Amino acid sequence: MEPYFHGLLWCVVLFYPYMKYMGREGGYPMSFLHELNSLFFKMTISYFLYAWYFPKKQQLKYLPVVLVVFALNVLGYGHTDNYFHSNSHDFWINFVSQSLTYIAFGFVFFTIFIIKKSYKRQLEIHQLTQEKQQAEIRALKAQVNPHFLFNTLNTIYANALRKDDKTPELILKLSDGFRYMLHEGQKEFVTIEQEIQHLKDYVHLQKERLSKKVIVNFSTNIDDETQQIAPLLCIGFVENAFKYTSILKGEGHKIDINIKLQNKKLSFLCKNPFNDKAVEEINVDWKESGVGIKNTENRLQLLYPENHTLEVREEKQVFNVKLEMQL
Repeated sequence: MEPYFHGLLWCVVLFYPYMKYMGREGGYPMSFLHELNSLFFKMTISYFLYAWYFPKKQQLKYLPVVLVVFALNVLGYGHTDNYFHSNSHDFWINFVSQSLTYIAFGFVFFTIFIIKKSYKRQLEIHQLTQEKQQAEIRALKAQVNPHFLFNTLNTIYANALRKDDKTPELILKLSDGFRYMLHEGQKEFVTIEQEIQHLKDYVHLQKERLSKKVIVNFSTNIDDETQQIAPLLCIGFVENAFKYTSILKGEGHKIDINIKLQNKKLSFLCKNPFNDKAVEEINVDWKESGVGIKNTENRLQLLYPENHTLEVREEKQVFNVKLEMQL
C-alpha cells in the first residue's frame, strides 16, 4: 500500500505544474526533462530524511550530516538547473528558495513517517493481544500437560493414601494456579503481590513433587505490593528452572529465585543447574511445553519495549536469567 501512495505523491508533484497551466496559452513553459531533474533532487533529500535520518534515536547527533547533505543537494540542483535555462536570480535567492522547498518536503515526509510509525505501533498492540492470549493458552497447557499435572496429582494421591495433612493444601494450591491462569491471566495488569503469590504456589507444588531433588531459595524484597505488572511474565523462567533441574540425576540441586521491586524498578533473578547432555535426551514435546523463554521475550518487547533488559546465559552448567524492568 505504501509504495502506491509514494508513487501517487510523486506523480502529483511531477505533473502539477502542467495541470496548473492547463488551458493557458503556450502551456507550461519548462520541459519535461527539467521537471524530472527537479523531481530527482526532491526525492533524494526526502528519502534521505525518511529512510535514514528520521528513524535515528539520537537525531541531534546526526544533524551536521543532514545539513551537509541538504546543502550539497541544493547546490547540485542549482548546478544542473543551469543547463535548462540561464539563471536570472541571485545565487543566494535560489539557494534560499530551493532550501525552503526541500524543508517543505521534509515536513511532508516527517508526517508520513509519524503516521507510519503510529500505524506500525497499532499493529504491534494488536499482535500483543494475540500473543498474550496464545501465551496464556500455552501457560494453561503447561499446567495440564502430563509432565506437570499428572505428576502433581500422583504426589497428591500418594499423600492422600498416607493421610498426609498437606493433601488439602496441595489441592488448594493446584486449584489456585488454574484460577489465576483463567481469570487474572486474562487481565492486562495484576498487582505484583498476585504475580508473586502465583509463583510461590507453583514453586510449592514443584517442591512437594520433586521432594529431595531440589532445594529452592525463593526471596522477595517488595516496596509496593500494589504495583501493577503484566501477568505471566516470570512464570516461564521459573517453569524452565524446574523443568531442566528435574531431569538431572542425584539430589539437592539448588534453584535460586529472587524478586526485588524498588521505586517501580523490578529485578528478577533465576538460577538453576543445567546439563546439555540431559537436555538432548528428553522428549521434544515435553521440551517445548510451557510458556517458553522466546514467547516471554516477545511479550516483554511489546509490553515494555524501552523499559526492560533481559539477560539469559549458561555459565559453568548454571542457567542464569536476569530481568530488569521499569514498571
